[in-house]
Amino acid sequence: MVVLLVFSRVVGKVRDFQCAVVDSFPILHKYLQPGDLIIGAIVSHTFFATSPKDFKCQPSGILSEEYILMPQNYQYILALAFAIKEINENPQILPNLTLGFHIYDSYLNPRLMYRAALQHISPRNRFLPNYKCDIQDNVQAVLEDINSDNSPLILDLLSIYKIPQLLYGPAPVMTDNTQVPSFFNMVPKETHQYLGILQLLLHFNWMWIGFFTVIGGDLEWFMQRMFPVFSQHGICFAFMYSQSNVEGNDYMTDYVKRFSGVYEKMMGSTATVILFKGQARSMIIFRGLIKLIEIKYMMPTRQGKVWIVTAHMELKTYQKELDWDVQIFHGMISVAIHSNELQGFKQFFKSTKPSSTEGDGFLKDFWSYTFRCAFPSSFLVNVNQVNCTGNETLKDFSAFDMSMTGPSYSIYNAIYAVAYALHTIYSLQVTAKMNGERNKFQNQQPWQLHHFLRHVSFNNSAGDQISFDHNGELIAGLDVINWVTFPNQSFVRVKVGKTHPQTLSEQALQINEESMVWHPRFNQVRPLSLCSENCNPGYRMREREGEPFCCYDCSPCPEGTISEHQDMPGCSQCFVGHFPNKNKNYCIPKMVTFLSYQEPLGAGFLLLALTLSLTTVLVLGIFIKHHSTPIVKANNCHLTYTLLNSLLLCFLCTLLFIGKPERVMCLLRQTAFGIIFSIAISSVLAKTITVIVAFMATKPGSLMRKWVGKRLSISIVLSCSCIQVGICIIWLINSPPFPDVDMHSVMEELVLECNEASPTMFYCVLGYMGLLASVSFKVAFFARKLPDSFNEAKFITFSMLIFCTVWLSFVPAYLSIKGKYVVAVEIFSILASSAGLLGCIFFPKCYIMVFRSALNKREQLIRKKQ
Repeated sequence: MVVLLVFSRVVGKVRDFQCAVVDSFPILHKYLQPGDLIIGAIVSHTFFATSPKDFKCQPSGILSEEYILMPQNYQYILALAFAIKEINENPQILPNLTLGFHIYDSYLNPRLMYRAALQHISPRNRFLPNYKCDIQDNVQAVLEDINSDNSPLILDLLSIYKIPQLLYGPAPVMTDNTQVPSFFNMVPKETHQYLGILQLLLHFNWMWIGFFTVIGGDLEWFMQRMFPVFSQHGICFAFMYSQSNVEGNDYMTDYVKRFSGVYEKMMGSTATVILFKGQARSMIIFRGLIKLIEIKYMMPTRQGKVWIVTAHMELKTYQKELDWDVQIFHGMISVAIHSNELQGFKQFFKSTKPSSTEGDGFLKDFWSYTFRCAFPSSFLVNVNQVNCTGNETLKDFSAFDMSMTGPSYSIYNAIYAVAYALHTIYSLQVTAKMNGERNKFQNQQPWQLHHFLRHVSFNNSAGDQISFDHNGELIAGLDVINWVTFPNQSFVRVKVGKTHPQTLSEQALQINEESMVWHPRFNQVRPLSLCSENCNPGYRMREREGEPFCCYDCSPCPEGTISEHQDMPGCSQCFVGHFPNKNKNYCIPKMVTFLSYQEPLGAGFLLLALTLSLTTVLVLGIFIKHHSTPIVKANNCHLTYTLLNSLLLCFLCTLLFIGKPERVMCLLRQTAFGIIFSIAISSVLAKTITVIVAFMATKPGSLMRKWVGKRLSISIVLSCSCIQVGICIIWLINSPPFPDVDMHSVMEELVLECNEASPTMFYCVLGYMGLLASVSFKVAFFARKLPDSFNEAKFITFSMLIFCTVWLSFVPAYLSIKGKYVVAVEIFSILASSAGLLGCIFFPKCYIMVFRSALNKREQLIRKKQ
């Protein structure tokens, strides 16, 4: 059985290819023997030739000095040969069979690449596709690396034959692998690579980035597929530039001129991070253009930026004549194809010599470049070079990086995947023969390998598990590579982490940030890339009109709200029972508070209430002691005692307002205050009316004499007080006050209070008291000048003036003050108004009775009347 595996290393498109060699031909065919399993490959030139000018070969077929050579790509072929060598030496895989390989060179030309693909369905030494009458290679799988421009060439051809295709490079843009079941991706597709980049951006909090593509970068694809994903995660773009090709005679001049303007804008942008999209040749073109604008326009090109690229955009080593500065890319980050060092590969690499690899035309080119010498038959001929002896050795040659790259690692795994799939088929053939089923698994076809490849699963020599998902994509993560450059134009790849882009979570990205290096501009400090400075906790973002959503201003959170994290779009309320701290960045539990006896304000009110109560008792005692004196008798002693007792209760009822609110206290607090005060004011009103009636009764023939006496005063007090009692009863029946917690009036406190339940009834009680006080004041005001030695009207007028002033001031204070101070205001109003009544009405009389007893005589009363 003969198996041919086609290997295609296509990394660029050649304009008007005019090389002398116009046909594909085999140049490496080690292990190729009749009857062997053969692995074949179609490659473009291993060193990737491209020209900064018109991308043309010299007519002579000798490579122009303007071409760019990348010798490290030779590692891809060595990885293929190394895998073949290991498989052939392993008796557990494909026993009794030898695996060989066969490579075709397409020289980057799409026409030649297509011809090379047709070659493997032709007879071995003739180009006759589908010709079956000669020695024919039985192709079972194809290993290739094709770009998006040329992918339909091989894709369409090999899909006809249903030949499995294993891609070790960037896959063509396809909607779904299920539409092309013969495709097997050895690397995560481009979408997953950008998801890995998104994880990096979120990890470093780089929300303000630039986007740039050169030839081979598909801006439209990125805008359709990835731009919405980036935006959903808060990433916005400072610029998006696409540098496509320019046609015309002077296209290179126009191209460089356009690029210089774009480059200047990119370097001057506030975005520190630039996402660079393209194909493998894009990095080469970009570096060449930077060198050209540096020379032609004298433009500085080392401004510090953080460049982020995908897996196939790598820095490459070119021939020494190209003095292209790599310092601009110092600290560049790439999401690369996962790789591990393979045991024995470096020794295999170093032991390679032209004499030990017969038929390997690639090795001679690699050898010529590495040791700066020439073979007579080499593709790279330079008359100034000395001849190669073939005895040079790579063992002590440290200038070339021999570490395993991602594409080489993918080639190695692809060869093993095909080998294990073939091993499964071979084992089934042997089992079928042992069971006498000779016709089973005969005439094997390429499409039969699909099933076994899709279900292959093994651990390679580096310990990584190799398997495919249901879409034929390798289940693998990506390596995060940090590129460190040096002044001598060399560089190293430092693996700083890995990512699994299939899941956008914090655990999907593992990175060692301490081992990362940054451009010298950042002084080895993590770069910031934000359109606006972070809004600290306690502030909210306010978008700027006409700018991307990443550009915003910071405004403080409104009162009563907080923002706990940076860059919060809005502020939030604290949980119930909490309030914002001074900086509005976290919530503090509110303190439960009420007017208590333990605090100074409560203790002060208690002391004042008790002092005024004792004073009232003292006044009452003085009046009782001097009850037989004219000054007491002249002012209706029964109303005096009633008023003094009601004032005493007024002072004591303030104690209901101090302390933790309980249900009984809440029921009695306002109602007791309203009723007692109504009795007091009713007594004052009765006193005033009694004085007026008594004066009017002294006139001859007055009809008012029958009203003089206790009945009038008792009637006034009872009738006025009963109305207030009725209002309070209605209040208690319909909407009784109850203990409550005020959570909102005071920001820092939970205020325990008595909820009046019905503000209307509360203001009815106050309104009725105000009505009685107004009537009393008016009556007393008109009676203040009556001729009587002991006329109380003038004192009542002053007392009611104080009373009305206090309670008129109470209403706005009650409505404006919050928390426990509402209770304090009411207590103060009760004490002040009651003290005003006590002082204005009774202190002058007590002064006469105690200190001026000579004035407390009947003669003084009669003399005054006369």
